[in-house]
Amino acid sequence: MAKKDFFLLIILSVFVFYGCTSLKAVIFKTPIDTTTKRINNQLKKTYGFNDIGVFASNKFDGARLNGFEKVNDSTVKVIIRPENTPINNSAYYSFKIWSKEQKSIYIEFDYPEGFKHRYIPKIKKTDTSWEMLPSENLFKKDEEFSIKLNVSKDTSWVSAQEIVTSKDTEKWYKGVIANKPYVHLKSVGKSRLGRNLPVLDIYKGTKKEKPIVVLLTRQHPPEVTGFFAYQEFLKTILQENNLTNDFLNKYRVLAFPILNPDGVDLGHWRHNAGGVDTNRDWSKYRQPEVKQVASYVVKAAKKSKGKIVLGLDFHSTYKDVFYTNKIRKTTVLPNFIESWFEALEVNIPDYKVNEAAGNSNKPVSKGWFLYGHNAVGITYEIGDATPRDRIKQMGRVTAEEMMKILTKTNIN
Repeated sequence: MAKKDFFLLIILSVFVFYGCTSLKAVIFKTPIDTTTKRINNQLKKTYGFNDIGVFASNKFDGARLNGFEKVNDSTVKVIIRPENTPINNSAYYSFKIWSKEQKSIYIEFDYPEGFKHRYIPKIKKTDTSWEMLPSENLFKKDEEFSIKLNVSKDTSWVSAQEIVTSKDTEKWYKGVIANKPYVHLKSVGKSRLGRNLPVLDIYKGTKKEKPIVVLLTRQHPPEVTGFFAYQEFLKTILQENNLTNDFLNKYRVLAFPILNPDGVDLGHWRHNAGGVDTNRDWSKYRQPEVKQVASYVVKAAKKSKGKIVLGLDFHSTYKDVFYTNKIRKTTVLPNFIESWFEALEVNIPDYKVNEAAGNSNKPVSKGWFLYGHNAVGITYEIGDATPRDRIKQMGRVTAEEMMKILTKTNIN
């Protein structure tokens, strides 16, 4: 072989290799710059004032406390700052607090100009479960927010939402899939800081040519109510009964239980360790978390010759809402959304679906499913303060009704 032909063959091989394995960009009307940005890491330390005997700390995963100041003998101030800006108004906080002797103190929350309090504080003692702080202990004047709290030597955790770290998540999904041989636990790679990105590859029998349902969550660290719905949704799919058996014999589920483990453990308001909102990176995949998850989904579908038909991305916001795309009739499941929502209103007591329909202009996951795969994409949002029992009920029924509809649907 001539030297020129040899190098031409090498170049062609490289082109074919990368052409076959590269992830195709999905174009959106409103692009977002998701190149890595600098974050401001919080200093991990224990703060305290010996004269009033009150102490606070952020030395745990999921914490967010950027400063601690004494206002007077009965009042302290917690300083809360985001990981970087610009960022949406989702001021997350989480800290431990204790005192030398039992007393009541007032805690003022200090946010940067332009940001305000969002989450009602959740309180936990060492050996208790999380509870919402009673309304009589909450004080708001204009944009200022403070609480009254009983403190003692027994540490109290004060947090915007219940703390669910990457280790907590791992313990949960390993427990829920125990003794279920049809669930294949894998890793799609590592986050920017080296944390695992797990996937549960779920199917019965063969995975060949099975339509694929994708479940995503924890793109935004504080949004645990969406994660709670995700937990119940997945647990319902993994129950042993005729419905789940029929569903998993026909469909394959790719479940990603934590997409932003760095942001979760670092106590970020919104972003990953690259200072980026991962749910704006579903176009050119500049962040490793989205790139590896998207690559896994695409390669899994290609290898098994299965169509991606539905993507559900679990989040939290101020109220329960489903964000949908208006484009439906040309998707693989043109009637799914209407059928699903009708079934939810019938089977969830005193429930009315809150839908906000609009085709994705920004590079979010629901748009990626639609524009990239002609699949139905839905952002499944749970309210910040939705009762936890109600969340479980919604997670269970939404999973059951999804399976009922899809098992009766023929995918062309």
